[in-house]
Amino acid sequence: MRILVLITGDYGARHVANMRQHGPAHWQITTWDTPKILPPVIDYPEDYLPDELSACDLILSLAEVKGVAELIPDIAQMTGAQAVIAPIDNVAWLPVGLARQLRGWLDRQGVVCVTPKPFCAFTETHVNALHQKETYEPHPLIVEFAQYYGTPAFRATVDEATRTITALEVTRDACCGCARYTAAKLTGTPVDEALEAGGLHHHHYPCQASMGIDVQYGDTLMHISGNIMKDALKDALADHLQTHYIRPAGYNEADGASGESGG
Repeated sequence: MRILVLITGDYGARHVANMRQHGPAHWQITTWDTPKILPPVIDYPEDYLPDELSACDLILSLAEVKGVAELIPDIAQMTGAQAVIAPIDNVAWLPVGLARQLRGWLDRQGVVCVTPKPFCAFTETHVNALHQKETYEPHPLIVEFAQYYGTPAFRATVDEATRTITALEVTRDACCGCARYTAAKLTGTPVDEALEAGGLHHHHYPCQASMGIDVQYGDTLMHISGNIMKDALKDALADHLQTHYIRPAGYNEADGASGESGG
């Protein structure tokens, strides 16, 4: 698969470095450094595009400038791309309304586009997180990408005698590499401390999702991303986590049982 990644700065560069180091060997990854300043409205996209770009199958937009989204339909035409992934880790870079427009523009060109928010809320079947989950029309290129990068997934090995994590295999990484980093840090961690520790490692990586309150989620995208990481760890450790029950002061089990039968 030939992937063209649109990058503006360190945010995109870190994703590219992780994919090149750990991604499938058959992926061919090229980059285009986008303009760092664009006008509010782009009347002539060709004024801001290079004379040529490498042919590709999939465009991954990690741009940090809002106007780049308006260039993507022309980039798809120039490169022959069949699919686009344009994650929203910061609405200043890709507002939700513009993302909706982008999907519409590309759909009219016969190009499939997904805009997961945040990027790590992305699997082979859905985008976005919590109650905002949406399914999308599967496309082989997007499905292949999502098998390797998107919502973190782990396979855990636990020493039952000491209740510590002896190995945490990453079966799907966050594209930025946060899941791989977190897994390495959690080796040797007690199971009962893993979720809290995983959330801290996620922040310390650091996650580069926005720290502003997002209207759609009523929370920061960084916090949403952290919860996605902790949910992935919870799934991997489900057979080993202990459930703790809190008994209210003065509670009598016999009274509670009789109270239930009488209700």
